This record gives sequence, C-alpha cells and structure tokens, in this order.
Amino acid sequence: MSLFGSTIAGVVLALHLFTGAVQAADTPPADANRELEAQGQRVAQELRCLVCQNQTIADSNAELARDLRREVRQMLARGSSEKEVREFMVARYGDFVLYRPPVKATTVALWAGPFLLLFVGLWMARRILLSRRRAAAAGTLSSAEQDRLRALVSSEEPGSR
Repeated sequence: MSLFGSTIAGVVLALHLFTGAVQAADTPPADANRELEAQGQRVAQELRCLVCQNQTIADSNAELARDLRREVRQMLARGSSEKEVREFMVARYGDFVLYRPPVKATTVALWAGPFLLLFVGLWMARRILLSRRRAAAAGTLSSAEQDRLRALVSSEEPGSR
C-alpha cells in the first residue's frame, strides 16, 4: 500500500472517530431520549395530517407530516408539554388539525356530517324502494281484475250499445 493510501485511510479513520465523539457529546441520555420520543409519538397520534386528512402525522409520509413531527419533537425538547404542543398546533391550523376534534359549535359539522349523510341516504333509498313498489303494484293486475277491465273497456266502446 502506498503512503498516499495509508494517509487517506488514517484521515478517514480519524474523521470517523471524531464525528462519533461529537455525536456522543450531543446525544442526550438514552432514557430521556426514549421518553421524549414516546411523548412525540403520543402527540403525533393525535394530530391529523393536513395533506392526507385521513391519517395522523405519525402514520403519514407526506412532507408536511414530517415537518410537523419535527416541530413537535423540537417543542417537546425545548420543554413544552404535550398539551402546549397541541394548543400551538390548534392555534396555528385550527381544530381540524386534531384527529379527534372537540365537539363545539365550530366542529359540529365534522361530528354530525357523517350521520346526517347516512340518514339522508337511507331516507332516499326508502323513498326509491317505496315508489318502485307502488309502480310495480299499479302495473300488475290480477287475472280477475284484468277480466273486469276487459269487460269495462268492451262495454264502453262505441257501437257496442
């Protein structure tokens, strides 16, 4: 091996050891890091991805969801409580950012909307079925009714009197 190759290997090794030492100095204790990560996960499970809308930011891979997860972790690392983080997100994005928004005047449509749509759909289906039944019943006559109808029609024809 040449002198140049061993020098490069030495520099790479020194850089690797140096960056490991720097990372170790910045890394908080493992227990605190696990607790912070658990807090971040709990908050992320309660916040809606504003892009996907049917996923939490913990479950979404959207860029905005990644940014919001990072923001949540940073706020928690700075000492904010989970409640403060949720309040900040609601102040910034509104109640819609909560995966389970509170029931109040501004969110009643979010809670009542699905039930209202279900009720309207069932009501319309019932009306359609009843109108079809009436139409089918009006179009079908029993054989006795058909005989009576023929007798009435034939007695009313001109020239039959």
